[in-house]
Amino acid sequence: MHPLLRFTLDLFEPNPAPAQVEKAPVAIKNVVEFRHPKASRELRLGGALVAYQFQRGQRRSIGFSVGADGLAVRAPKWVTLVQVDAAVQAKAPWILRKLQETRERHARLAEHVIDWRDGARLPYLGQALTIRLEPGHRFGAGGAELLPAGDPADEVAPTAVLRLSLPHGASPEQIRDRVQAWLMRQARTLFQQRLDHYAPMLGVQWRKLALSNAGTRWGSASVDGSIRLNWRLVHFRMSVLDYVVVHELSHLRVMDHSPRFWDTVRSVVPDYAALRQQLKSEVAPRWDL
Repeated sequence: MHPLLRFTLDLFEPNPAPAQVEKAPVAIKNVVEFRHPKASRELRLGGALVAYQFQRGQRRSIGFSVGADGLAVRAPKWVTLVQVDAAVQAKAPWILRKLQETRERHARLAEHVIDWRDGARLPYLGQALTIRLEPGHRFGAGGAELLPAGDPADEVAPTAVLRLSLPHGASPEQIRDRVQAWLMRQARTLFQQRLDHYAPMLGVQWRKLALSNAGTRWGSASVDGSIRLNWRLVHFRMSVLDYVVVHELSHLRVMDHSPRFWDTVRSVVPDYAALRQQLKSEVAPRWDL
């Protein structure tokens, strides 16, 4: 169908029945609202008002995606708006669940923004780590030194302490960058140790390690033995980190997620399902300023 003709039909197509689509007045109380910043249509789904981004494209069926901005719907050019809204209604339980999960996740993320200053805390291997600025020390080439929890040299914080050779007037950017550099060095060392530990158990050989900075992907593996691991894994407990290492090493034997792959993971990490769920549900701290 010609795009201009489809646009014209969209303009003059009658609205669906009020029972299916309702424009909610601004003053309505107790209505949960999910509004995409580029929303062009809205529907009442149960007790929620969902304003979604709608686009037409070269596709065979109606597609739904829920992201940080909200619900986006794409439809073929030949599908009417009434059919689109009916499809959204039919998908309502899934849409509302995903929208709520996304909202809750972003609320947790907002709580995990690090305040980059002297005394700030962040998780390291599942435990709290306190940042301490100490301009009178160098702490080697990296300008950082870790004091374990309970170290006699630390008289204040009951947690492990990361001492940085930075002035007390250091900017948040300087503190963040120094901490990130230290964490990435720790991550590379830990990953290499865990890869060497688990590879013989799985009968595989890894050949190259690269650190990833991906927003949501924790690791990847290539048939040539290359492994990529997200350095932010050092925020999690060692058992969770080990699960990701075993997951990627298992791909050197099975390059898909078939039952055979999960059996391979289970042979080394029997409780992988629980650890996998922890990785999905726990929130790593945000590194934006």
